[in-house]
Amino acid sequence: MTLNVLWLQAGGCGGCSMSLLCADTPDLSGLLRRNGIEMLWHPALSLEGVHDLIDILEDCLTGRVRLDALCIEGSMLRGPHGSGRFHVLAGTGKPMIEWVRQLSNVATHVIAVGSCAAWGGITASGNNPTDACGLQFDEEHKGGLLGATFCPKGGLPVINIAGCPTHPGWVTDTLMALAAGLLTQTDLDPLGRPRFFADRLVHHGCTRNEYYEYKASAQKPSDLGCTMENMGCKGTQAHADCNTRLWNGDGSCTRAGYACISCTEPGFQNPGHPFHNTPKLAGFPIGLPIDMPKAWFVALASLSKSATPKRVKQNSINDHVVLPPVSRKAGLR
Repeated sequence: MTLNVLWLQAGGCGGCSMSLLCADTPDLSGLLRRNGIEMLWHPALSLEGVHDLIDILEDCLTGRVRLDALCIEGSMLRGPHGSGRFHVLAGTGKPMIEWVRQLSNVATHVIAVGSCAAWGGITASGNNPTDACGLQFDEEHKGGLLGATFCPKGGLPVINIAGCPTHPGWVTDTLMALAAGLLTQTDLDPLGRPRFFADRLVHHGCTRNEYYEYKASAQKPSDLGCTMENMGCKGTQAHADCNTRLWNGDGSCTRAGYACISCTEPGFQNPGHPFHNTPKLAGFPIGLPIDMPKAWFVALASLSKSATPKRVKQNSINDHVVLPPVSRKAGLR
């Protein structure tokens, strides 16, 4: 049996769809079909126009077409005053939030694609004038558009494939797991994210880990050193496998020289400080590695800095390797 997928865009930039189109495969449509996934409609992949889409939506609501997975990209715009009329689905006169509510009630699974759909994301920044929220979360608080107790027919809560944008592999792997009947409640973390990527940290596999271990920190954007101490990197706190599941098979934010902004986490868009700065208290970062007590980090940082090899220290504040590892017989046994 195929997995019928309907993908709608709500209040967002479309970046998660753009990410999906860059999936690490020469034939995305073929990949989906080979794994039993039928895309009923997608705003970038489908040839059908708005009138065809309305027919598809009505067929899903009436049960003429089975809706297995409702994928929503972008946040739910509840304003103004709860009417949802900041976003009306073209050609219908009906707010998108009403379509989502109705379709969610007939769908077997509901999937939030990206952090906007999961928590509210960028669209909910600042004073949130559009009253944006996620499908089942409003930032880190359960609720959102569908409510904390909402559960689709398939028995799972809303599946939150968070990220800004989300990694295309997270989307395809989630859909393939659903198609194969291999995604269960235990495969989701407490925030509804699939554990196959959320039980990892961006820090895992980071090419700057030697600099992190010695607390040899970058001082400016082009430096090779660790960007946690001075440049806002939250890779030790962010739940994602970005450095072991590379983007387009080749890179990640940290490998490109950018600090991780923890875009898979609720509220990442409002850190309370510039993304490229690390807030500190008594000279130490406020945001410590996950599960590490402050006293341990202070002791480790002090010890590590005192033991930093000259090579690591020099390279960390340059944009290229100025001191390569010493070339000598290692004396391996």
